[in-house]
Amino acid sequence: MEYLSFELPIKELMDQYQTCSLVGEESGVDVKLACSQIEDKIRDTKKEIYGNLTPWQRVQLSRHPDRPYTLDYIKGMVDKGSFLELHGDRNFADDPALIGGLATLDGQRIMILGTQKGRTTKERQYRRFGMPNPEGYRKALRLMKLAEKFKIPVVTLVDTPGAYPGLEAEERGQGEAIARNIFEMTMLKTPIFTYIIGEGASGGALGIGVGNKVYMLENTWYTVIAPESCSSILWRNWDHKEDAANALNLTPKDALREKFIDGIIEEPLGGAHYDPEVAYLNLKASILQNIKAFSKFTGKELENHRQDKFIAMGQFKG
Repeated sequence: MEYLSFELPIKELMDQYQTCSLVGEESGVDVKLACSQIEDKIRDTKKEIYGNLTPWQRVQLSRHPDRPYTLDYIKGMVDKGSFLELHGDRNFADDPALIGGLATLDGQRIMILGTQKGRTTKERQYRRFGMPNPEGYRKALRLMKLAEKFKIPVVTLVDTPGAYPGLEAEERGQGEAIARNIFEMTMLKTPIFTYIIGEGASGGALGIGVGNKVYMLENTWYTVIAPESCSSILWRNWDHKEDAANALNLTPKDALREKFIDGIIEEPLGGAHYDPEVAYLNLKASILQNIKAFSKFTGKELENHRQDKFIAMGQFKG
């Protein structure tokens, strides 16, 4: 496992634990007590570090290379063999940075889609680090319209540093594609549940983020701009990214306080990558709970609920 800079005390203790276990195996000496004491120290250190994360450290944790991505959650949550990926926007191309398709969750049909990053260098380039082109957002809208037609709930998983900023994306109407998705999602007559599972930056996140319920996993962030980009605009360099992270109010607690989201999904201590199975189960439980809660809503009620939710954001009360 890779360790971030603020996690180095945990790495040192893990190395000590492995050494202790190895000495016991090779020498035949009973080292259970010593190993147990190190385990206690690891647990206490984790609680200390992860219980006092700064906004910038949470941003770093959301980008951890071992963290589960959209396809990992799909594989870990849906019924075995039920995911049928659907491709293309029926206009230009298929976008590998945004994937989606039909699946069943404990027998419940859903349309699940989300931004997908890559693990290897080659895959990251192929997926463009989870930054969709316009055809990605148009594919997402096509799938959501299909779900509406058959009255299937939509689940969106957001993990993107933003929409792809390349020249070709602008030439093909990046801004229009995102704006169209936001507009159409407000009027979709089927329930939409959005989950920020990693990074949630700018319009790139909002393009699939207009849900009846919006949640963030515990170690994620959601705001109008990435801290590095904010720093480069305000200070002309990335050196103030930590100051930007503090000012942007981007943590789940900040978003919940401002009523931008409806709840926070708990992660295993240290992040979803420490115990992905627990993260999958927590997310799955929330999805099923919301599907049940909104099952009796009519199409018009779902539309009104979503519109009222987002219209209420930022209202001034004198």
